[in-house]
Amino acid sequence: MDINGAELITRFLEARMDALGASAGVVSGIPGGALLPLYRALADSRLTHVLARHEQGAGFIAQGVARVSGHAGVCLATSGPGLTNTVTAIADAKADSVPLVCLAGQVPRALIGTDAFQEVRTGHIVDSITKASFEVRAAEDLVDLLPEAFRIAESGRPGPVVIELPKDVQTERLRIDSLPALRPATRAPAPDATAIGRAAEMIARAQRPVLYLGGGVTQARAQHLAQAFAERAGLPTTTTLMALGTLPPEHPLGLGMLGLHGARYTNLVLDECDLLIAIGCRFDDRATGRLDRFAPHAEVIHIDADRRELGKLRAPQLAICADAGAALRALIDAVKPQLRADWLARVGTLRREFPLPRPGHDDARKPHGLIAAIAAIADPQAAISTDVGQHQMWVAQSYPFPRGDRWLTSGGLGTMGFGVPAAIGAALANPQAGAVCISGDGSLLMSVQELATLAELQANVKIVVMDNSALGMVRQQQQLFYDSRFAGSLYRHPPSCCAIAESFGVPAIDLGFVRDPAEALRAAFAQPGPMLIRAPIAAEEMVLPVVMPGAANTEAIG
Repeated sequence: MDINGAELITRFLEARMDALGASAGVVSGIPGGALLPLYRALADSRLTHVLARHEQGAGFIAQGVARVSGHAGVCLATSGPGLTNTVTAIADAKADSVPLVCLAGQVPRALIGTDAFQEVRTGHIVDSITKASFEVRAAEDLVDLLPEAFRIAESGRPGPVVIELPKDVQTERLRIDSLPALRPATRAPAPDATAIGRAAEMIARAQRPVLYLGGGVTQARAQHLAQAFAERAGLPTTTTLMALGTLPPEHPLGLGMLGLHGARYTNLVLDECDLLIAIGCRFDDRATGRLDRFAPHAEVIHIDADRRELGKLRAPQLAICADAGAALRALIDAVKPQLRADWLARVGTLRREFPLPRPGHDDARKPHGLIAAIAAIADPQAAISTDVGQHQMWVAQSYPFPRGDRWLTSGGLGTMGFGVPAAIGAALANPQAGAVCISGDGSLLMSVQELATLAELQANVKIVVMDNSALGMVRQQQQLFYDSRFAGSLYRHPPSCCAIAESFGVPAIDLGFVRDPAEALRAAFAQPGPMLIRAPIAAEEMVLPVVMPGAANTEAIG
């Protein structure tokens, strides 16, 4: 087989698509000089290229594909500004453990290090925000690097990998007998049997245990195992933002989300627990609040695929490095059924005395009511994405997620501009059910150009913009903690979200001008293809409860 480097890449990606399904053949990006040989090969390929309008959007589209499909997403970026524009999406994937492979163009090999036009030192820039990065210096190196890059991205704790492709490497010819074979992802080690036995003993002895689940459970597609374990051992179960949907809505053992904007009863249950079984989570500050006062009476069992997380923030009494799914299977076999009637009764009392407030839950003109109305009409299989801010936390508090692997949000990095492109990628990976993006007016403006991408694709994405003419979460914190000095958080001349959408070719409606917003929502969701729905929200609305900076979770206000 006599091919060049670019053709090797596209044929490898086609073989991967044939093995894994159509979603693995979606690549998003924007062409540029250093990447044009690869785009020439793309023109003759069976791959689906999505022309994003900004490389950051291309990275988030690839994330949407990855989060729904479970396989690494692929994005393309030319050299220089193309690569630097993808940095936020790459860093976001690293923070939330999303498998991603970025194919980045580079100037020809002879020009590297000369400050050539559109040259940056890719490896130096992405070193701290990737699992690995490779600087290809010969086309024949791609035979090994391509399958290895995808293996690394999808192995253990998933994450992003960058491959730097000099322009002349893409055109360099080579002879190969066959395409490189896909390499299976390497799973974290099986849990140690002795450690699992010790964990089972600690669970049996505990009087007030709590199961604490993080995004690692979602990454392992182990939600059903987590539910089975919780039910077998009688464990009240809380989740991080990234693990919402692990237990079905209204499950009797479900405590909802813990931490900064969690229900007060959830944080109070954690304050009283005597054993914390943490699986696939990293004791993030937004979950724990003041760390030295988080679950202060509890022994800790910490299970994670990334050994570096064990003991990084909270020293556990028992640490187990293992894939979340494998550990949960072992625990199910090891623990004996327990009812824990007294502890569950105490949890029920706290739930009744300190419930999560959802003011206006039956009014579609209010945040919680709007989210409830969306949930009532959205396809249960649809992906739900958000940007970052008040709307994100209202969704986390109120949306009854039927499955965790359809919940897409930027947790670790907290990236405004994530929601729309991630929803596009999710809809491409799951076209029948599509995606719903719930955003804010501030976040929408950070990825507004991707409305053009959406209009071009006619993907099944409904965007609901909670518009308060402000950076709502910033405004809330300024009101609560900074003497109500609203510097830089209010828009003096807010744009028309509907007019913007329509100018890009996306139809739009404004719930501020309808008599029955719930009925207008139903009509909008019934329309095929994309739609933007503006929902005006008062700037004074707040996400409550909230833990003050530096305070313990038990000291939440609201």
